[in-house]
Amino acid sequence: MAEAADFQGTSASPARRWLRRTGALLAGAPLLAGFLQLPAAHPADAAGQEAPQAASGAGSVSVAVDSLSPSAPTEGDTVTVTGTVTNNGKQAVTDAHVDLRVGPQLDTRSGIDTLAKKSDDVQGPLGDAVGGKYTEKFPKLTPGVAEPFNISVPADALDLGADGVYQLAVALSGETSAQPVDRVLGVQRTFLPWQPEEAGTKTKTTFLWPLVSSAHMAAETGSNEQQTPVFRDDELAKEISPGGRLDQMVSLGKELDITWVIDPDLVASVDAMTKSYEVRGADGTNTAGTHQAVANRWLAELQQAVTGKEVVALPYGDPDLASVAHKGTNVTGTLSHLKEATDVVDNTIPTVLHVKPSTDFAWPVDGAVDPSIMKVATSAGADKVIARSDSLQDDLSYTPSAARPVGGGTTAVVADSRMSTAFQGDLTKASASTLAEQRFLAQSLTLGLQSGKQRSVVVAPQRMPTVHQAQAMADALKALQLGNWSESQDLTAAAKAKPDPAANTRVPSSSAYPAALRKQELPRAAFEQIARTQNKLDKFKVVLTRQSRVVTPFGRAMNREMSVSWRGQGIAAVGYRDGIESYLDGLIDGVKLIEKSETKLSGRSATIPVTVQNNLVQGVEHLKLRLTSKNPTRLKIGGDAYEEQQVTVNGGHSQSVKFPTSANANGRAEVVAQLYTEDGQKYGAPVTFDVKVTEVTATVMLVIGGGVLLLVLAGFRMYTQRQRAAARETAEDDATEADGSADGQADAAQNPQAPGERLKEESEAGARADGPEQPSDPAPDTATENADPSGTGERVDR
Repeated sequence: MAEAADFQGTSASPARRWLRRTGALLAGAPLLAGFLQLPAAHPADAAGQEAPQAASGAGSVSVAVDSLSPSAPTEGDTVTVTGTVTNNGKQAVTDAHVDLRVGPQLDTRSGIDTLAKKSDDVQGPLGDAVGGKYTEKFPKLTPGVAEPFNISVPADALDLGADGVYQLAVALSGETSAQPVDRVLGVQRTFLPWQPEEAGTKTKTTFLWPLVSSAHMAAETGSNEQQTPVFRDDELAKEISPGGRLDQMVSLGKELDITWVIDPDLVASVDAMTKSYEVRGADGTNTAGTHQAVANRWLAELQQAVTGKEVVALPYGDPDLASVAHKGTNVTGTLSHLKEATDVVDNTIPTVLHVKPSTDFAWPVDGAVDPSIMKVATSAGADKVIARSDSLQDDLSYTPSAARPVGGGTTAVVADSRMSTAFQGDLTKASASTLAEQRFLAQSLTLGLQSGKQRSVVVAPQRMPTVHQAQAMADALKALQLGNWSESQDLTAAAKAKPDPAANTRVPSSSAYPAALRKQELPRAAFEQIARTQNKLDKFKVVLTRQSRVVTPFGRAMNREMSVSWRGQGIAAVGYRDGIESYLDGLIDGVKLIEKSETKLSGRSATIPVTVQNNLVQGVEHLKLRLTSKNPTRLKIGGDAYEEQQVTVNGGHSQSVKFPTSANANGRAEVVAQLYTEDGQKYGAPVTFDVKVTEVTATVMLVIGGGVLLLVLAGFRMYTQRQRAAARETAEDDATEADGSADGQADAAQNPQAPGERLKEESEAGARADGPEQPSDPAPDTATENADPSGTGERVDR
């Protein structure tokens, strides 16, 4: 705290401010300016001649410390500092020299934070220069040109005192033509941890090493037996390729004492890449993936790296617990998805990596918690929640151990916020990485020196470190593990450590949740869409003969929809959810009824066929097809208004289902075909078509009956005529015998028809009697089928 006060007391006196103004006015007279220059004058005196000073008091020359080795020296070591100096001013710097200056000991963690914020402030205290031969000189620094430096100093020459953290400043001093007086023109401060002997009580440190990525796999799979997976892009291949982010995480992590924290979705995705897979291009077409060898190599290295180490598995897809708690709990099914994401862990990490992971831990974003987040985190089966000390804060003069019982059998494992956030930001420059590493070590040592009690500390860095951030983390952790004040510990052991009775165990209220984090949460609409997709899947799966081919990929895809990785990517998240739902809709539509045109029904009864088409690879069953007549008084289906029949269709086939019908009157009747699941839920869209009834009526039957009656009467008349003719012929023969020729002539006169003609008449009458219609023949059930082509409608089976 004393050092912080020193920083605040660096403002110049009124006399010195007057001299500064005078020097600026007389800058054209170097001699006078040199006379007016005070020994302690600041480089701001030459502001009119050199580059403008930064608000923090940065000098006209930038100093970058690219490396400090060893990071935590002990007695007998040689401290080597390398870096560059760059003249950012408009004038050359002459007689320049770089030296090391050891400042006062920093005995508070807040003091370390303050110094880190003003690390390049030339107006702050610098400490005493080591000087002598431990100085590197530059005759001239040309504007815009970077010059390297390398200084090695024995640790004994630094004159360090008691154990603790010291300020180590690398300062460049020199002159300019405007101010030919040696003064500090640039500085870079860093931290030098000093613990030459083994500490009596070491801090137990747990460092989480996260293997987490964004969602790469889609819900879509190939239609082959192997269900070839489809990847949204080829980014995962880049991450696991040599030099990629995830490749570096594995390569660096296998050399460290860490607790691996792994998203099972990442392992499952890379495992899918070891086989046949496809990648969706920008044009929407899929091409065969080609990184099987890369995936196999990465998994093999990961298997080796985690052997014998503690592995903590996150729920599948790394769901956003805060979003679930604040936006999803009121949406039906959300918590079920979260529980399922934990249950499926056993099918991924143990199978692929051959280790048994712990599923007892939940990790909200940035360790920010409130009562609803704690409740959701434990609802999935975890009884330990990784929080952070800037969320669950303490009002103590020291840092307590990580484990805190917060009630309900739940333990909050509180990670140290300063150490956990030490590697955030842009660390692409070596100087930024070095400063982050030294700050991390300084915080760790200062924490250990706060009290004589042993404590357990957890470090939970960002979920997806960049390559440079991961390298800085690894370098700092190696130095820590080689140091004399800390020893490694697994996360499970840290959670079981005896809690500090003075530590805060009250979870902050919901209103205390950071507004910046709340803005990044998934909206309620996201969980409603997930619920809608799940509802469609539930209806769809009941008709499938092989449900797992659809349920499993869609279930994992919906887990990914809840991922933390969607924070800050709202548009991409919507696109991912829409793509999954759209793909499911396409599969559902693969089982449908074929459209029908108008159907003609001739006769009083017939059968109407309705076709069910299955474009899926697998068969469907447990479906019912219902055919309903909208006008049952005219047309009945199966003797009633509707009839249902079971439907089973093999994959890639169609099935026609025939329904018996009966007509009562002519005209059109509207008919609706609809598929149903066995539980009575409608499946797919209905098909509506018209049936045109042309039944034979009673009037037509009377006409036909009248015709038949006329034929019968005509036949009877011809029969009586034949009988009368035969009787007359017999009478004539008898008269001829009795009366002779006179009677014969008289008879001929009475009947002039010739015998030949009479025979012809009898023959014609017989032909009429042998016609096709007889009084005993039954009337036909339907009209005679017309051989001509039918109309535009369909003719049904009879």
